[in-house]
Amino acid sequence: MDAAHQVAAALLDAKAFKVSMDPLFTWTSGLKSPVYCDLRALNADVEGRRLIVDELVKLVPEDVDVIAGTATAGISWAAWVAEKMSKPMVYVRSKPKEHGAKKQVEGFVDNGAKVVMIEDLISTGGSSIRTVQALRDECDAVVTKVVAINTYEMAKATANFAEAGLELETVTTSPTIFAVARERGVITEEQEAMLQDFGSAPAEWAGKHGLS
Repeated sequence: MDAAHQVAAALLDAKAFKVSMDPLFTWTSGLKSPVYCDLRALNADVEGRRLIVDELVKLVPEDVDVIAGTATAGISWAAWVAEKMSKPMVYVRSKPKEHGAKKQVEGFVDNGAKVVMIEDLISTGGSSIRTVQALRDECDAVVTKVVAINTYEMAKATANFAEAGLELETVTTSPTIFAVARERGVITEEQEAMLQDFGSAPAEWAGKHGLS
């Protein structure tokens, strides 16, 4: 079993990735989805956590100067990766503080430093790109890559990262997790086929398959 499938199995074991066709999950955005991913559940899974950190490290260029994490979900992963690589670590708030120095980037980044952003989950990529832009604007950082644990492989994310001039690499993908779930009997082969096109048009997915 390759690393992507091992991590997919770890996510399912930790119940960090759930699949439900009836009823569907409702995301904060209101989107009706057959999947729900909460990677914070992995914080308590020591073996799964170690596996994922090792795989994240493999995706980070060796010449990086600083590891950055998104607040809040990416902070722990960035810290573990930075420790493993003996690199400085910072985290980026969703918006600047309204008091004190009013910083958005917490920690020190030299002007022109090479920074890799660590995320837990990629949906449309919008929050990741805003975080990267904060590093570029506030620290004059050179950020060309985002590394994450999982992606829904949404078409919109692909377009957004390309427009922002960012490379995205993930340890596993939702389609890989669907395949492992089917192998385990969690979902049927027919359900896996339905789920595989979720990322192409998530807003229309439920209606296309007659689900609500």
